[in-house]
Amino acid sequence: MTALLPGNIVYAGPITCTETHAYKSLGHYILEKYKSFGNQTVMIDAVTGQEYTAKYMYDSVVRMAHVLKHLGVKSGDVVGLSSENSIRFAIVLYASFAVNASVAPLNVTYSEREVHHAINLSKPKVIFASKLTVDLVAKVAKKNGFVKTIVALETYNGNEHIYTFEELMSSANIKSEDYFDTPVADKNEDVALIVCSSGTTGLPKGVQLTQYNILSTLDSNLEPTAIPMGEITLLTVIPWFHAFGCLTLITTTALGTTLVYLPKFEENLFLGAIEKYRVLMAFMVPPLMVFLAKHPLVDKYDLSSLMVLLCGAAPLSKETQDLITERIGVPIIRQGYGLSESTLSLLVQNDTACKAGSVGTLKLGIYAKVIDTETGKTLGPNQRGELCFKGDCIMKGYIGDAKSTQTVIQDGWLHTGDIGYYDDDFEFFIVDRIKELIKYKGFQVPPAEIESLLLTHPKIKDAAVIGIPDEEAGELPLAFVVKQANVVLSEDDVVKFVSENASPAKRLRGGVIFIDDIPKNPSGKILRRVLRDMLKKPQSKL
Repeated sequence: MTALLPGNIVYAGPITCTETHAYKSLGHYILEKYKSFGNQTVMIDAVTGQEYTAKYMYDSVVRMAHVLKHLGVKSGDVVGLSSENSIRFAIVLYASFAVNASVAPLNVTYSEREVHHAINLSKPKVIFASKLTVDLVAKVAKKNGFVKTIVALETYNGNEHIYTFEELMSSANIKSEDYFDTPVADKNEDVALIVCSSGTTGLPKGVQLTQYNILSTLDSNLEPTAIPMGEITLLTVIPWFHAFGCLTLITTTALGTTLVYLPKFEENLFLGAIEKYRVLMAFMVPPLMVFLAKHPLVDKYDLSSLMVLLCGAAPLSKETQDLITERIGVPIIRQGYGLSESTLSLLVQNDTACKAGSVGTLKLGIYAKVIDTETGKTLGPNQRGELCFKGDCIMKGYIGDAKSTQTVIQDGWLHTGDIGYYDDDFEFFIVDRIKELIKYKGFQVPPAEIESLLLTHPKIKDAAVIGIPDEEAGELPLAFVVKQANVVLSEDDVVKFVSENASPAKRLRGGVIFIDDIPKNPSGKILRRVLRDMLKKPQSKL
């Protein structure tokens, strides 16, 4: 039962389930779960219609664990994984856990510059890549000697130094046993995932999530509704290379959910999967919710099986929620709130905590406080301040970046950079961000990174980027640009330059505005508030 402790600390109470404590490691836990589910269908590829049983997954993960051992991957090593959602993504992920390696998922939309930065954070020994990314990954890996092996997840006809998933899985040189003896992990210290999280200061940071971070999250109260997730069919299109996607994949595996997945959002496939597989629950982000609320195509499909929508990654408006309820009749829509740095959600709406606009109540084992941003004083109910959290789910730290870790985690408290409050019923509400991150379709876009990129353009003297509201995407990046003297530079030139050098979420879909000076405070910090105010005035004044 959530309570207010002395000093205005909110506490959800201890985690009472200790199921995961009995296992040697996260990998051991996943393998034993698959073993217990037997011939139950646990995954369905909604593109091919192929169904996979828990036994198939167990056998494949065991085989891949032997493959990784053969490739020299051992406890403490890192495996890179650059792929859209696929059965092989899950197999490599869990096999890496089985050998006690860390997995560094890579965003498949990353540019060459971003891949180089990401792998230099995590330093993977082996990288698995889909056909979409394998050539780029191979090109970047050549310049980074720590990458010893690249494995193509599909057939590959190019560089002969690249193995394929198929050839390794069928190789006679690799031990073929129907079990894998998972090593004992130091669960508190051994890192399971290194996920990229966009900081406000530029390129992504590598968030280190330990095996214990993940196992304690699996032990906490996961279920946002009374419907047992182990007995349902659930649809996801959230990318597994994203923290939200990867951790929901692990969660549904542990619960024995039948997970229907898509590699990317395609309107007909998404709606068709709900109809064909009688999907009861789906993981969503606000742009998908807007699609369900407003797109004419939705009326052409039978979505009557859909009972629960779980929405995360960005705030969902009450208007969109009401439109979906009216249009499709989905009885349960739940929001949650979390960060890559907190493993998964810290706050989740449930059957008793689901007020309009709230992000729910604390999960078990987690402490929360709201602090005054000026004084640091801890505030009481209905007072707005920065949300801070403490618990077993809080990351180990940013890889190779002690300074940023110490800024974000102080005395064990994770400072989120989000402004919010809790009410008298301990439901939490997010009202603003201290952080300057732009949220585009659930992806975090740091303005500083786009600004740094723009400043490399020879015709650009200065630049500032803000997010402008957009109903479908959440926010769109817009750039204010100061040209060098006596140069010709068009809006299209700037947009194209960013498109060629950054991933799709960072493109200047909000446009470009040329101005004479970027407003800054005396210490040189960009005054984004002033830029937002300029937008509200007639364009002719810019």
